[in-house]
Amino acid sequence: MTKITPFLMFEGAAEAAMDFYVSLFPGSRIDEITRYGVEGPGKEGSVVRANFTLGDQSVMCIDSPAQHAFTFTPSFSFFVDCETDEDLQRLIDALSQGGAFLMPPDNYGFSRRFAWLNDRFGVSWQLNLP
Repeated sequence: MTKITPFLMFEGAAEAAMDFYVSLFPGSRIDEITRYGVEGPGKEGSVVRANFTLGDQSVMCIDSPAQHAFTFTPSFSFFVDCETDEDLQRLIDALSQGGAFLMPPDNYGFSRRFAWLNDRFGVSWQLNLP
């Protein structure tokens, strides 16, 4: 069986992002972290590879030691169906701090309430109240 896992590449913020994300979703957790040592090639203590779980979704991430001319785009996003308006608002409030809205919270006709934003780490989230 083939396993497919979303993969997020950070440049030094992988652990902070994981800590933030797992704090937002009940039942989420950091499953495994491997760190660079003093020998590198990444900064000592940064993430070689980590696996974490958001809800029931496994996610992998790294801190790339190489600088890149690209980062995250909204072409990839986490789509979250919320059960209540309170849950949706809590996530909007947390994920939008230091981020930017692509579509501010509103009724766009395809759901009762929807928001699309990039968080402070540059990761894109679509938050939906069906």
